[in-house]
Amino acid sequence: MPTLLEASSCRFFIVMRDCEERRHVHVSGSGGEAKLWLEPEVELAVHRGYTQREIGRIVRLTRDHRSMLVQRWDEECGRAQQR
Repeated sequence: MPTLLEASSCRFFIVMRDCEERRHVHVSGSGGEAKLWLEPEVELAVHRGYTQREIGRIVRLTRDHRSMLVQRWDEECGRAQQR
């Protein structure tokens, strides 16, 4: 589960078995977990353990770093598919 970003006590990562799905990131930290789609736009898929305020912060962070997260997704999942 490669870490793509650590920000505001949250770890943004991908689960390699998910590479067949559309691009998304998982987020954990501060007692919660979330999954956010990266395309066609950043969108919350599911979460548990976060307040609405925390979700807002996580969505903003994801939007702010979307380009880098997409690039890293492609790098990591591309490697996995080549194996």
